[in-house]
Amino acid sequence: MWKSQTSLYYENAIKYYTEALELNPSNAIYYSNRSLAYLRTECYGYALADATKALEIDKNYIKGYYRRATSNMALGKFKAALKDYETVVRVRPNDKDATMKYQECSKIVKQKAFERAIASDETKKSVVDSLDIENMTIEDDYVGPKLEDGKVTLTFMKEMMDWFQDQKKLHRKCAYQILVQVKDVLSKLPSLVEITLKESEKITICGDTHGQYYDLLNIFKLNGLPSETNPYLFNGDFVDRGSFSLEVILTLFGFKLLFPDNFHLLRGNHETDNMNQMYGFEGEVKAKYTAQMFQLFSEVFQWLPLAQCINNKVLIMHGGLFSEDGVTLDDLRKIDRNRQPPDSGPMCDLLWSDPQPQNGRSISKRGVSCQFGPDVTERFLEQNKLDFIVRSHEVKAEGYEVTHSGKCITVFSAPNYCDQMGNKGAYIHLRGSDLKPEFHQFTAVPHPNVKPMAYANTLMQLGMM
Repeated sequence: MWKSQTSLYYENAIKYYTEALELNPSNAIYYSNRSLAYLRTECYGYALADATKALEIDKNYIKGYYRRATSNMALGKFKAALKDYETVVRVRPNDKDATMKYQECSKIVKQKAFERAIASDETKKSVVDSLDIENMTIEDDYVGPKLEDGKVTLTFMKEMMDWFQDQKKLHRKCAYQILVQVKDVLSKLPSLVEITLKESEKITICGDTHGQYYDLLNIFKLNGLPSETNPYLFNGDFVDRGSFSLEVILTLFGFKLLFPDNFHLLRGNHETDNMNQMYGFEGEVKAKYTAQMFQLFSEVFQWLPLAQCINNKVLIMHGGLFSEDGVTLDDLRKIDRNRQPPDSGPMCDLLWSDPQPQNGRSISKRGVSCQFGPDVTERFLEQNKLDFIVRSHEVKAEGYEVTHSGKCITVFSAPNYCDQMGNKGAYIHLRGSDLKPEFHQFTAVPHPNVKPMAYANTLMQLGMM
């Protein structure tokens, strides 16, 4: 089975520490070290559990507090992380790395408190209300693409993609025009979008793209530009990690405006404030534009639909199925999505859950939502008269994976994820005639020398104790 060298190293570490813990289950160091390996493989839920167990065994074990804080930061649980960083700094006041992380975490907690105070004011206005786009001046020395009479055209899209490919920045007026218009389009859509493919039609479903702009361009090169006769669905996680997230999202939003009925976008767990704060998108928008523009992106992301149903037979969502049985398509239609996702419930599950090979449900390796087995999938499909689900959310060696007896399909479209995983990317063709998935794989293409996570919060550059 394929593994990158990095992930193989840490998965072996997990295996050996697990074996060691079977022999010596009261060793705090083993739990703490396995926690680090889980952190490196992004199993933050498991990492949190191990760090907590280490501290139950030895409440004076400082590395345990450090690892638990790191796990909570990765999960966006900033107040819990701050408490543990405080403990580390109190015991080790001269530890520069711990002090830096404590200060950064404290800053985030204060910022979140301020944002909550503003949000509690019922008169809170949209960023759109404070923009005067009409009077934004496009300077004479700007020679890049511009909307035509305020409208996105195919010519504009081609020029913008070329402009981005050359690492040039779209004028802020044009970026704001796209954002304001796409917010209006998305806000009129239901939480569950339902479409019909005619017998002669096909749609292309893409998984996570994660700011890998040059790989997105390659998808369009291989599979054709979006059009009324070449529809696409991008299944969330457009941003974060990759350092060309702005270019990806503005391109996708542009095509949504150009072909609103033939170009579909669903929300992923990374189209959320906590993830954007940690994994790079907020930092990238602030570096290339302004904090105000990030706030507008946040507003727009909240209007992205959560799921899509094709021909009443195939359900597509970013994460997966639900923590409890009995959820119906009608329940999905009724979700009030214009918000940051809650910690539990159907909206959370649609963005966060993962399949597992064994029946039943188990605690999520991510620390959010759950893992669901083939029996859960079977019951959900039967109750809702569906054939199968398509989801994304997990890197796969071949770019896709078919599980649960063909009834749960994962597609992931960011090849060589984060420049280190070595995986292929894939997209799926579904035809109206038979709805049989047809998989197309592709490999990563070169990109400019800007590393992934270049704009990520310093707390995610894990200098582990």
